[in-house]
Amino acid sequence: LGKGSLTRNSQEEPAASELWTPLVDVSEDNKEYLIKVELPEINKSDIAVRVEKGVLSITGERKFQKEGKGKKYHRVERSYGHFTRNFTLPEDVDPDKVKADFKAGVLELRLYKAEKAKSKEIEVKVA
Repeated sequence: LGKGSLTRNSQEEPAASELWTPLVDVSEDNKEYLIKVELPEINKSDIAVRVEKGVLSITGERKFQKEGKGKKYHRVERSYGHFTRNFTLPEDVDPDKVKADFKAGVLELRLYKAEKAKSKEIEVKVA
């Protein structure tokens, strides 16, 4: 994907060295782009999606929850904390037609493509 695509852009998105970055799949068909974001163990209330100035932003937090008093962890490998993912919207996306659904730890964002202006042929008459 070229300019104005849903690919990672180093100027808009924090580096992967941040605490954690959710994994995404991006696909498209003739009607829409579909972004699936893996967000296990995150509450819907801890996720925010915003479209502003041609950029789709997904922010949130996965909170670390200790499982009980006196519990001693030997290893914690899963990442926790705040995250942000930003995507430059392609020119054919209608920013007013973005839908978000969250189910089973996966956020699905549907970015509908704008209808192309229909061309109309005009008959030229010779006077």
